[in-house]
Amino acid sequence: MTEPTRIPRPEATLTADEARRLALRAQGFLGAPDRKAGVRGVLRHLGAVQLDTISVLARSHELIPYARLGAVGRTTVERAYWTTASPGAAAARPHAFEYWSHAACILPIEEWPHFAFRRRAYRARPHWHHDLPAGAYDQVIKQLRAEGPLTATELGGAKNKGEWWDWSDSKIAVERALMHGEVVCVERRGWKRVYDLAERAVPDDLLHDDLDDRECLRRLVRLAGQALGVGTRADIADYHRLKGEQFDAVVADSGLVPVTVEGWDKPAWADPEALAAPPRGRHRTTLLSPFDSLVWERARTERIFGFTHRLEAYVPKPKRIHGYFAMPVLAGGRLVGRVDPAREGGTLVAKQVSLEGPKAVPAVAQALLEAAEWVGCDAVRVERVADRPELTADLVRALGR
Repeated sequence: MTEPTRIPRPEATLTADEARRLALRAQGFLGAPDRKAGVRGVLRHLGAVQLDTISVLARSHELIPYARLGAVGRTTVERAYWTTASPGAAAARPHAFEYWSHAACILPIEEWPHFAFRRRAYRARPHWHHDLPAGAYDQVIKQLRAEGPLTATELGGAKNKGEWWDWSDSKIAVERALMHGEVVCVERRGWKRVYDLAERAVPDDLLHDDLDDRECLRRLVRLAGQALGVGTRADIADYHRLKGEQFDAVVADSGLVPVTVEGWDKPAWADPEALAAPPRGRHRTTLLSPFDSLVWERARTERIFGFTHRLEAYVPKPKRIHGYFAMPVLAGGRLVGRVDPAREGGTLVAKQVSLEGPKAVPAVAQALLEAAEWVGCDAVRVERVADRPELTADLVRALGR
């Protein structure tokens, strides 16, 4: 993204440390967690929880609330996102829906109207260029209308007989309908999306595309600023994958205030409510999903934490530095190391660990033990401490206490 040509006059100057603490509190890692609001509270607070198919300790959408709330039950997480009505009963009001935000994300159902700008854009220019046979799209809509919520398999099969991306016509059609907003996913069964007609699944008071693009964008920029605490133009726009010019068009009336952050070479904006109350409270110690919104943007992570992180799952194995699914370790408001985890029966295996230094050992041990208990493992085994092998014995001892 290019920077805007008109730079607003900053209303406050923050130190780098103040900006870091604002970001931690905004993301739910500083201060007492809101356990009463639970998983749904985390979703509303963040505004988006990214989905991904990779599952090592757990899937990313499970790791996000765990990182903030602690060992919340995994079944509880699933129920919080996806409300399923009993057979024959009237459908319960959903709490969330899936759509394209930062990537494929779980979003609070209340935000359905604010993604009207994206639905309109997809209708005008389909994301995929797959050709569909005549009537394939209409057939999917007809089948959902007649039979109720269905998975892609139930609609006629998700794939052809080729590679994994070789979607069937019915899968292409239903995904296109989802992007257009005619179909929605408010439930998953065994990781499969369950598709339903939006007119049936989205509450009547939210089922509209009445908001113009400007109002949608203003809302999403404000929500992103609140979820980040403080961020640059690129940080805030990237949260919901907006374009820089979309951010420029609405930031002045989004409610965010311009600030200067020492050490940042670009202008920034902050949530005024965050500025009004200095961040205080306990820091969370935890493993982070690489898809966690605290660290999902690499340039921001480097700027705030001085920590370079890259997901290497799609990097050829010989070229990986930190491992397949290296998870940053957060402790004391800092990123103090990485763990590339795996599970072998009842053992959580730390295949590769990176440590900032000796002081990181207790925090990494604590994060590993808590994660192991959460996923039902009763032991932790360390295979390799990559950058500080001399600390291996200390980490093993810390895990045994």
